[in-house]
Amino acid sequence: MLKALRSVNVTRYVTPLREGGSMPAIAEADDGFLYVIKFRGAGQGPKALIAELIGGEIARTLGLNVPELVFATLDEAFGRTEGDEEIQDLLKFSVGLNLGLHYLSGSITYDPAVNHIDETLASKIVWLDALLMNMDRTCRNTNMLIWHKELWLIDHGASLYFHHSWQNWEEQAVKPFNLIKDHVLLPHSTELETVDKQFRALLSEERIKEIVSLIPDEWLEDTAFQSTEEHRNAYISFLGRRINKSEIFVNEALNAREILI
Repeated sequence: MLKALRSVNVTRYVTPLREGGSMPAIAEADDGFLYVIKFRGAGQGPKALIAELIGGEIARTLGLNVPELVFATLDEAFGRTEGDEEIQDLLKFSVGLNLGLHYLSGSITYDPAVNHIDETLASKIVWLDALLMNMDRTCRNTNMLIWHKELWLIDHGASLYFHHSWQNWEEQAVKPFNLIKDHVLLPHSTELETVDKQFRALLSEERIKEIVSLIPDEWLEDTAFQSTEEHRNAYISFLGRRINKSEIFVNEALNAREILI
């Protein structure tokens, strides 16, 4: 049974993370911990939060290191004293339920020229990102951290990009992910076929339903669907189809790696 996400209340805005296009921030919550908050009022809206939630919990199911995800509530009065008008507007439009990732204090960015990871772990991460259609794990922006001598995955908000329009999503579910050719770990992913068998077994239909059920109803208000239930079922169907046809994106990754090396 999948563990439910904890809920916290944001109590103090600490500092913005300007390198993130969606303007996430480090903030303190009422449990005394620091979190990287992804705001629903940012440019991509709740879609980025849904991608972060689905991507993070799938990665966790697969045994990969991901910071704890929490639901982070922003009070209406929060941010009124913020001097930066852009940040004040962001907080104003983010009142309610947002998403937080436990802040990995003291972590350093993964550098492919310095940090070495084994082929099995590299293959697992490439498989995950091909499944999620995550375009944001390149040499320019690895979205991986070294913390306590272990590799941690962060920022899956750019995954599942099809859901910003939901056009032809049934076809998108069984398409290869061409951008996997730019993945920072692709040269080291020699165990993709072995990993594919392991991961398909872990990502059962029941587990996918459990993960998608974590999405709050208020993040699922989309005019492309008649109801939040229909919207939720579309995510379940998309992921189920993509996992069942994983050989399509695995073969794309294998071919891209062969060309690369």
